[in-house]
Amino acid sequence: MNFYPDLYLDSVKNISPELLKKNNLKGLILDVDNTLIDYYRNLVTGAEEWCEELKNEGIKCIIVSNSHKKDKVSTVAGKLNIDYILFAKKPFKSGFKKALEKLELKAEDVAVVGDQLSTDVWGAKRMKMFSILVKQVGKKDIFVTKVKRPIENAIMRNYMKKKGAK
Repeated sequence: MNFYPDLYLDSVKNISPELLKKNNLKGLILDVDNTLIDYYRNLVTGAEEWCEELKNEGIKCIIVSNSHKKDKVSTVAGKLNIDYILFAKKPFKSGFKKALEKLELKAEDVAVVGDQLSTDVWGAKRMKMFSILVKQVGKKDIFVTKVKRPIENAIMRNYMKKKGAK
């Protein structure tokens, strides 16, 4: 199994209803940290409108986070008016399975969106879901992510070289 995402974008806001429909996707599983918010809990500008547009087009959304900080995740979910799952233990399957139940969708109909290969993309691959990697919102990471980031960056440099060669 490779660690490469199915799609690599600058921001969650680059995910349009048209893009999702083109890939036969009906739902999104969204990461929080450095995907929707930065280290200081600032929500991506325009995220509320972006999420509302998706929902208006029939796209179902849910947050699946490895965080155990309910106040942080519930605040973001509240601003986006979507459900959430805490302490999902990504890339393990349990959090993703719970999300599929809540979304009432099949794995092949859902994309996982996040900023990390080791949790979001790998978890999506294990579940046979579409994976969308986005550039991290902020430069500051928690310790465990800071340790993994150089390895993930090296993998992504290789991905970009291969992508450019095609």
